[in-house]
Amino acid sequence: MSQFAAKIYAPAYEPKDRHPAIFRLFDSLNSGEVMELTNDHDPRPLHYQFMMEREGQFTWEYLEEGPDVWRVAIGKK
Repeated sequence: MSQFAAKIYAPAYEPKDRHPAIFRLFDSLNSGEVMELTNDHDPRPLHYQFMMEREGQFTWEYLEEGPDVWRVAIGKK
């Protein structure tokens, strides 16, 4: 999975702006497209938020799991 429609580096955003920016980017994807999220910690809380707010609309695949960098491919169904 090397082709991403979009990429976002979460630490570049203020903490209060991170999740809204990630959801805006996800919502801009077309069906079947995948975005890459890079973060400095495990984005597990974000995964739970996706499960609540976008249930059945996304795929989530860890590409790299720390200890310093986490990368996740988030696909839009």
